[in-house]
Amino acid sequence: MTESIWIKVIGTLPSVLWVTFATIVFLALRGTLIRTVVPRLTAIRALGFEVEMASELLDRAADEAHVAVTPAARRGALGRLEHAADVLQGGKLLWVDDHPENNAALIRLFRSVGMTVVTARSTADALADLRRQSYDVILSDIDRDGDPQAGITMLRQLERHDIDLPVLIHAASFDPERGVDRRIFAAATSPVEIVHYVIDLMERAKLGSL
Repeated sequence: MTESIWIKVIGTLPSVLWVTFATIVFLALRGTLIRTVVPRLTAIRALGFEVEMASELLDRAADEAHVAVTPAARRGALGRLEHAADVLQGGKLLWVDDHPENNAALIRLFRSVGMTVVTARSTADALADLRRQSYDVILSDIDRDGDPQAGITMLRQLERHDIDLPVLIHAASFDPERGVDRRIFAAATSPVEIVHYVIDLMERAKLGSL
């Protein structure tokens, strides 16, 4: 070959070597990339990001709870749902309420991001579910079946059975000045608050499992 051809060949070597190096690195890390990136993309797709659907579910949940959700609060909750999609996916939530139909929109929202949501209508049903499988979060009402302290009584049952899970209280009205039980992580009256608290608890659960 002529000298000019050799010069061109030598000039292309760095590019060829970089492409070869990049290919080797990709093949070596392909499994890790798939395990890391694909679940994240799948979680985001699971949420929609059907932002419109998630926003509609939040509005519907607010109607069910008879509370108002401001546009700013809605945007904040949707933003956290998007960024926490990989944290929520695979999470397990036990929702204790004698009227689960009143929580239909939020239940659907959490399931849409890949969470398992199981409903229980009583403390007895909840304890039976807890014996069958593990959960990350318990979400409970307080007034159940005419008993205004049913949710608090359930906390004592959890202690008696050595069930150490964070409990989030969902109640139409909750007065912290009357005292907050040590087993209660937080109390929420609006669906936006519930979304934020569930994300908080799932982040703790995932960090604790690392």
